[in-house]
Amino acid sequence: MPVRRNALDEVLDRIYERYVADVDRWVRRLVGPRDDVEDIVHDVFLVAVRRRGSFRGDASVKTWLFRIAHHVVRGRRRRDRVRRWLFARHAEDLPAERGAIVTPLEEIEQREQSCRLYAALDRLPDDYRTALILYEIEGMSGEQVAELVGVQLGTIWVRLHRGRARLMRELSRELSTEENP
Repeated sequence: MPVRRNALDEVLDRIYERYVADVDRWVRRLVGPRDDVEDIVHDVFLVAVRRRGSFRGDASVKTWLFRIAHHVVRGRRRRDRVRRWLFARHAEDLPAERGAIVTPLEEIEQREQSCRLYAALDRLPDDYRTALILYEIEGMSGEQVAELVGVQLGTIWVRLHRGRARLMRELSRELSTEENP
């Protein structure tokens, strides 16, 4: 006998189908060059299913999902920082890593630049980081960013201005340390 699906399951399926591309794009932009983007997107929708009863409809579904994605990414980044710290403390006990797969030079350089950018972004407060990623990298308008984040447009402009200044300081600091080791 086939299992009958209820209306809520069908609604959740439609939400997933409609917004999975947006959530995937947001997560890719928020976490930077990582291999576990699909896992994080999956986690976002798991949280959405668990918290579906708390969605009051005050904001759009898209805004609600963005906020969930933002919190999931922030939690993942926090856990990763702890793991890196623990790994760094015990790195000398681990065997050396095997050689990397050879790729074209341009791909390596682009990946390095992306990693440097996201490393600098990781040192910014989350509010600045999120505003910069959505506006500068994702290409959203200030109004769209304000709606997704749930703040006034003026707040977004301030976060962008301050975030750019701090990002430039971080990137300059990194360049000066590379030039003067």
